[in-house]
Amino acid sequence: MLGLAYAGQRASVRNDARSLMTSTILLPRSKELLAMPWAGPNPSPFAITRPAVDGAPLPLLAPLSSALAPPAPLPDSVACVPVSATLAVNDALAARRQRGQPVLPFGFGEAGLPVLPLLKDELAAAACRGGYGPVAGSPELRAAAAGYWSRRGLPTSPGSVVAGPGSKALLYALLLAIGSDVAVPRPSWVSYAAQARITGLAPRFVPAPAGHGGSCDPAGLAKLAADSRAAGRPLRAVIVTLPDNPTGTVATPADVVELCQVAARHDLIIISDEIYRDLIHDPGMPFLSPAQVAPERTIVTTALSKSLALGGWRLGAARLPAGDLGTVLRERVLGIGSEIWSAPVAPIQAAATVAFSEPEPVRERIALSRSLHATVARAVAGICADAGLLLPAPQASFYVYPDFDPWRGWLRSRGLTTSAQLAEHLISRYGLGALPGSAFGEEPDALRLRMATAMIYGDTDAEREATLTASDPLAAPTVAAALERLAEILADLGP
Repeated sequence: MLGLAYAGQRASVRNDARSLMTSTILLPRSKELLAMPWAGPNPSPFAITRPAVDGAPLPLLAPLSSALAPPAPLPDSVACVPVSATLAVNDALAARRQRGQPVLPFGFGEAGLPVLPLLKDELAAAACRGGYGPVAGSPELRAAAAGYWSRRGLPTSPGSVVAGPGSKALLYALLLAIGSDVAVPRPSWVSYAAQARITGLAPRFVPAPAGHGGSCDPAGLAKLAADSRAAGRPLRAVIVTLPDNPTGTVATPADVVELCQVAARHDLIIISDEIYRDLIHDPGMPFLSPAQVAPERTIVTTALSKSLALGGWRLGAARLPAGDLGTVLRERVLGIGSEIWSAPVAPIQAAATVAFSEPEPVRERIALSRSLHATVARAVAGICADAGLLLPAPQASFYVYPDFDPWRGWLRSRGLTTSAQLAEHLISRYGLGALPGSAFGEEPDALRLRMATAMIYGDTDAEREATLTASDPLAAPTVAAALERLAEILADLGP
């Protein structure tokens, strides 16, 4: 009986299906036809077959957009931030290239070099790794990162390492995990303040010591911390960049010790972004990480983007402090990471494991890169100084930070009174891409620009590799042409 009932039920379903498929109406060509490409081709240009129930055709539904009001505008919120200034200027320069216009690419903080063949081979060999893997990164990657920091005087266990898709994502997760307003130097990298705003927190700017970019002035930080606590909204964290972006300078060990003392007195977590550490121009220059002074409250971040020119690979690592703070931060960051990026990309982790292990080819490539960046940054800084601009001598990375204040009166006569106007003028008139100081937290009328010098090494990988290994990289055709063009632009722009 059960079998017969089931057979009858199936027959009924088949009959209903036939009736649904056999009702056809004729229509003229209309917008409804064009609005349904997912329905496939019509049997004739004037017919649409539509279902029917009990012999009666179902009514055609008009598009909802014709019956309802349009969506309301999205409300303003802390998440409303523009595209990062570094990426926006890169897009603007790319658009000029597509139009056949000349460009001088000093805007984007790209390391400007080819992928090391050893790492390219490691990535290719790991391309079959399709699984998610641990949120914190593979055990091999975390052990390699721990070794990287241990060789730099920061003894590290793999359990205190969390990897992610770039240090930028890790910094964002850390801000979410800490959950309080954060002190940042003025000037400082564009994303610190933007990320704080996205999380609903407030970036609180503190001037950096003159000539020692990347760290907050200790007295200013202490006052901010005390005032914030008195106002009922205490700070919980401070971000430093060692070495610095945008100024290309390095905070002194004395700066770092004073910062750590203030952090201890006011119970601040220190986030030390050390992504440029391996690109200090003089390897013998004294460098002190806050994690060496205040290990119980310091987080260190790094990535492969700068020292090995692997920005597009998106792999970073964070070293969390030991103790209860590190335990809580790790739990929170892994929870956030599990809901945002799940796990670092598996094949890239394999290559990053080799990179952090620092075999000889990796060490050689970083040494060559460091020398090249230093040579070209010094040359760009020299041209700016010769033109009468003020700027600190570059000490690390591939950034120079000229101040156009000596030209203020002349620039005002041309309608240029802010760094944003100056940057816009340079790109629209000369094709020179640079970032305004206001993008790094400076006051709008501070006439400072950041120039990133690493995108003039060549137009192809072969040219960039030749520049990297040249005995005189300033004689490389693209470098020489860029330096000559910069001098011409400043001569035309200046008084």
